[in-house]
Amino acid sequence: MPATERLYYNDSHLIEFEARVIDVTERVSGWTAVVLDRTAFYPTGGGQPSDTGTLNGSRVVECIDDGERGVLHVVQGFAPARDTLVAGRVDWARRLDHIQQHTGQHILSQAFVQLFNAPTKSFRVLEDSCEIDIELANPTTEVIERAVELANNVVWEDREITIRNVSAAEAAALPLRKESSREGELRLIEIEGFDLTPCGGTHAYRTGEVGMIAMRSWERAKGMTRVEFVAGMRALADYRRANKTARDVAALFSCGRDDAAQHAAQLVGDNKELRREVRALGEVVAGVAAERLWSAASVRADGTRIVAHVFGDGAEGGRAEGSGAPRGGAVEDGSAQEVSVRDAEFLKKLAHALVAHPQTVALLGSREKDTAKLVFARSADARGDMNALMREACALLEGRGGGKPEMAQGGGKNVAKLKEAIDRAVALLI
Repeated sequence: MPATERLYYNDSHLIEFEARVIDVTERVSGWTAVVLDRTAFYPTGGGQPSDTGTLNGSRVVECIDDGERGVLHVVQGFAPARDTLVAGRVDWARRLDHIQQHTGQHILSQAFVQLFNAPTKSFRVLEDSCEIDIELANPTTEVIERAVELANNVVWEDREITIRNVSAAEAAALPLRKESSREGELRLIEIEGFDLTPCGGTHAYRTGEVGMIAMRSWERAKGMTRVEFVAGMRALADYRRANKTARDVAALFSCGRDDAAQHAAQLVGDNKELRREVRALGEVVAGVAAERLWSAASVRADGTRIVAHVFGDGAEGGRAEGSGAPRGGAVEDGSAQEVSVRDAEFLKKLAHALVAHPQTVALLGSREKDTAKLVFARSADARGDMNALMREACALLEGRGGGKPEMAQGGGKNVAKLKEAIDRAVALLI
C-alpha cells in the first residue's frame, strides 16, 4: 500500500482537500482509523500535536504517523468506506495556533544560537504554552529576554519563510542550525537571512504571521535551561490572563496595576514580621500555660510529675478539658485554668515548656475538627519511652505516630478515643 501524500509539506495553509480512502481499520477505542492517498492533516510528531477536523463531516480527533503505511486519521462517528472519495477539512484555528508556535520556536531557537551559541535539544507544544530545552550556560532572565527581543525583531521584520527540498549531500554543505538523522531527501525551512533547519512541521509564510513571542518562565531542568514561551494568539491570551490577575491584585490594594507588586512585597514583609511576633508571643503563652498546668499536676511517689491533658477543638477556642494527671489518667473536671490551644505546633511548644522542668512527663492531646493530635515528651531525668507510648496511643486512635524516647507525636481519626488514648499512656507509664 503506498504511503499517504502529505499535502501540508508544500502548503501549511491548505485546509480543504479531496482524497481517496485506501484503508479502514477499527481501533481499540471503538473509533476507526482511516488512511487516505493524500492528506492535509498533520500527524503528531516533532513536538507538535496533530491536526483535527472532519472527513465528510465525521470528526477527526487525532492523526497518527504510521510510517510507510501513511497517516492514520482517527474518526469519531461514521467512517467512510474503502475506495470512496472524501472531503477533508482541517480545523484552521488549531492549525494556525500550531503554525505560530512552531515557527516561533524556529525563530527563538536560532536567536539563542546566534546570541549565545546555545542549541535547542527538544521542543514541546503544550496545551497553553510551549517549552524548549536549550544548552545555555549561566542563564538569567536578562539573558533569555535578550534572545526573546531578537526573536521578536525577526517576527516584526516580516521575513519570508520558504521550503527547500535537498538531498543529504546538498544538506551537508549547508549551514543548518541542527543536523538531521533522516536519510534521503530533506525538507528545509528557511527564514530569510536568519535560519535554515530541517523540519517536517507546519510553518508560516512570513515571520509576521507569528505575531509576537513572549517568555512565561524559565528553569534549570535535567542539565538544560527550560524556557516556557507563547507565540501569536497564545501570547495575546496569556497577556489577557496576566493583565486580569494584575488588575485584580491591584484592586485588593486600591492601587494602580503597576504598583501592585510593590504593595504585595510590603504586605509579605509585614506578614513575616507579624508571624515572628506571633511565634514569640506563642512561646510566652506556652510558657505561662505550662507553669499553670505543671503546678496543677499530681506528683508520683518517686517525684515524677505527670501532666496529662486533652484540649478541645482549636476551631472553637481550644479549651483544656483536663488539669492534672493523677494515677487514673487525664481528668475532665475543668479544675485547672483553661488554656487555648491553636494548633499542633502550639501543643509542641507547650510540651517543650513543660519538660523544661525536671522529672516531668507531658502527655498532651488536642482535637482539631475531625482529627486527634498527640504530643508526648519527658524531661531528660524522667523515665519512659515516649515513642513506645505514642504507638500504643495511636493504635487506639486508628492512626500512627512516632519519634524518639524523649519526644514523639502522632494522631488519628478516632477523636472519640482521645482521652482513652492518653489514659492508656498514663497507665503504661505508671
